[in-house]
Amino acid sequence: MEMVTRMVADRPVVIFSRTTCCMSHTIKTLISGFGANPTVYELDEVPYGGQIERALQQMGCKPSVPVVFIGQQLIGGPNQVMSLQVKNQLVPLLIRAGAIWL
Repeated sequence: MEMVTRMVADRPVVIFSRTTCCMSHTIKTLISGFGANPTVYELDEVPYGGQIERALQQMGCKPSVPVVFIGQQLIGGPNQVMSLQVKNQLVPLLIRAGAIWL
């Protein structure tokens, strides 16, 4: 979990993803569509991707990808992100994290 903490430090938006995951693509597209430039870690391409994925699972992320952090806070997976979007709470989180400006 320490590795994950270091990876999300000082970054407004971080997405842990897999290149083959359609939900990962959807979440990246949604967040980028607001003008955010998320840091994306493709776990099937980065060194220690398996270890990172296990750490995310230990943090309660099921499924393990995609997982979104905004302002160093664990938001969760696609269900949590889409729920925030439906409630019009995603954009305010991105603004508070400094990921987008209006």
